[in-house]
Amino acid sequence: MNEAVVIELGQQTLYTILILSAPMLGIGLLAGLAVSIFQATTQIQEATLAFIPKIVAIFASIVIFGPWLLSTVIEFTTNLFSNLSSFIQ
Repeated sequence: MNEAVVIELGQQTLYTILILSAPMLGIGLLAGLAVSIFQATTQIQEATLAFIPKIVAIFASIVIFGPWLLSTVIEFTTNLFSNLSSFIQ
């Protein structure tokens, strides 16, 4: 296994992690923005108010995007194991 293979494998892994985390991070960001706008307009400055909507939004996004996340991880793992013999040289 040479350096190019290790770098390529690392790049694919980081790209997969980024793609898998993007929906939850984006929806969490939008939920936090909505709560912040609500707090600014109503002048409610409760620090714990933002946590519950974010948690609910992130869990909902996991439920919605769960099948896609699972298929992406399975595809990556299958590709990794099918090319395992080319890593060992």
